[in-house]
Amino acid sequence: MKIADIMTRGVISLSPEDSVRKAAERMLRYDVSGFPVLDHGKLVGMITQGDFLRRAETGTEQQSSGWGEFFGSPSGLAAKYTHTHARRVGEVMTRDVVTVAEDATLDEAVELMERHHVRRLPVVKNGVMTGILSRVDLLHAFIAGSPQEPEPPLSAADIEKRLQTELGQHPWLPRGSVHAVIDNGVVTLTGIIGDDRQRTALHVAIENIPGVTEIRDNMVGAGG
Repeated sequence: MKIADIMTRGVISLSPEDSVRKAAERMLRYDVSGFPVLDHGKLVGMITQGDFLRRAETGTEQQSSGWGEFFGSPSGLAAKYTHTHARRVGEVMTRDVVTVAEDATLDEAVELMERHHVRRLPVVKNGVMTGILSRVDLLHAFIAGSPQEPEPPLSAADIEKRLQTELGQHPWLPRGSVHAVIDNGVVTLTGIIGDDRQRTALHVAIENIPGVTEIRDNMVGAGG
C-alpha cells in the first residue's frame, strides 16, 4: 500500500499571514490538530496544537528567571518570546517540515513519524504538496487491511506446520527452549520462557493461527 492510496487530498491550509487565532479556530472547527502553511502554493511550514501549549493569552508562557536570562542566549530567549506572543502563523509555525513522497510505503511514513515525533506528514510530488498523511489515515489503512471474517480453521497438520514456523522465526523467542503439542486445536506449551513479555508475544502468535481454540501454558520462567 502506497501513501497515495490512503492520504487525505484537498487539505485545508493556512497562510503565513493568517492570525494564530484563525489557526486555533480552524483546528476547533474542523477537529484537526494541525495545518500545513502554504505561501503562494509552496509548503513553508506547519502549525499544530503543540504551538499553543505556551501562550501569553493563557498565562502558560515560560517565565524567565534571573539566572535563566543570564545563562540563556539572547537569540534563544528572543525565539521563546516570539513563539509565545506572535500574532501571525508565519511567526509561530515550524519551518523545518518533514515530508513524504506519494509513492513511499506506509512503513517508510511510519518510520518518519516515529523518528521525528510528528502526527502528520505533508505528501509531496515533484515538489508540490498533494495531500497529507495523518494517524487517522493510518487507522483507515488498518481497517482496510484487517479481514472482516476470520480465516477458515487449518487442519491439524497445517496448524503444526504454522506453529513450527512461529517457534522458529521470531528473534525474541529463545531457540529450542519452548515445545508445543497440538491436540484437536488445543496447544500445550512446555519449556522455559524468558519473561512475561515473551510469554504474551508467544500467546499472540499462536492465537493468530486459524484453528487454535485454546492455549495451555505450562512454561516456566527463566528465573525458575
